[in-house]
Amino acid sequence: MRAICLYLHIHQPIRYREYSIFDVGNDSNYYHDNYNGRQSNERIFRKVMQKSYKPMLALLRYNMQKYPDFKVSFSITGTWLEQAEKWAPELIAEIREMVERGQCEIVGETYYHSLAFFFNHDEFNAQVDAHSAKIKELFGVTPKVFRNTEFAYNDNLAHWADSRGYKGILAEGWDKVLGWRSPNYVYRPAGCQHTKLLLKNYRLSDDIAFRFSNRGWSEWPLTVPKYQDWLNMECLRGNLINLFMDFETFGEHQWRDTGIFDFMDTLINSWLGEYENKFVTVSEACDMMPSAGEISMPETITWADTERDLSAWLSNSMQHSAMHDLYNIRDQILATGNGQLIHDWRLLTTSDHPYSMCTKYWNDGDVHAYFSAYASPYESFMYFMNVLRDIEYRLSML
Repeated sequence: MRAICLYLHIHQPIRYREYSIFDVGNDSNYYHDNYNGRQSNERIFRKVMQKSYKPMLALLRYNMQKYPDFKVSFSITGTWLEQAEKWAPELIAEIREMVERGQCEIVGETYYHSLAFFFNHDEFNAQVDAHSAKIKELFGVTPKVFRNTEFAYNDNLAHWADSRGYKGILAEGWDKVLGWRSPNYVYRPAGCQHTKLLLKNYRLSDDIAFRFSNRGWSEWPLTVPKYQDWLNMECLRGNLINLFMDFETFGEHQWRDTGIFDFMDTLINSWLGEYENKFVTVSEACDMMPSAGEISMPETITWADTERDLSAWLSNSMQHSAMHDLYNIRDQILATGNGQLIHDWRLLTTSDHPYSMCTKYWNDGDVHAYFSAYASPYESFMYFMNVLRDIEYRLSML
């Protein structure tokens, strides 16, 4: 059997507005959507819903009805779910139907899409538990496989997942770690007894996620016959192809007029048209074959930028200062028992915020600018710190 494991990450941050120093102590509506700025959360969510969420969910649902063997896995952040509950509950209903059909698996992660694992393990555990509870509430299932925010992975995280009883964990199949080995097998994280390691085939994933519409790419245009030839060649190096990417690849990062939806629809049909080809969920991928060996990642690997490390979020003094000051008041915030204050504080832990403060340029600068809701990294930092100062003010008043 040859299988594609298609995993799509669904996330929208709840962005803070252009929060002035003059708002501190006077206005605690940091995430209010009645402002006309370009970072309005409702405006962005509804735009992406029309371009990506609705058409891609429709494509997936159509293929699930057409092919009982077509399956997909989603990770869905709590911040996305909160916005969908307010502005598009029908999206949640569609995903619930896919889960109930047995053709969609939900992957566990942190509720607030945070990097809490690297700052405070108690907070990390609390956010994972909150996410698991929300998935149980909305979809009636408990995640069996885990992915950390931004695919930030190391051996310590794997040991944590093993201790928590996860069947599998996802990570980037980075060449510097794999060496001569292929990402197209199931591995065992170093020192783990039960948890399996699934590695992203980043070349084939990024051909769709990043290069599909790039007319300067030597392989443009990417056609299904060409891509299936690449899949067949990859299967000579292992029969499990892990295609991991953002859900918004379809319609938002790669616009409809690039042909991305037609490409994916045709690829599903073409792949399943060959004998013994399958699509599997992440849990099924873990069970597909025995471990091909042990993989150790003592240093943290992510799926971002050319370095594949944490530098997109922690490479300058603004990012370090923002995260230090944020997590430094965590225990005091939780001690208040004030649900709104705790929620407002936790929304600041979302990884998109330090990402928008990144000052890296060269190969990755355009990507960072595209994903930021602010005019510059410095403005993002200023608004973030103003919000944090108001949270500290509210804390002092309790």
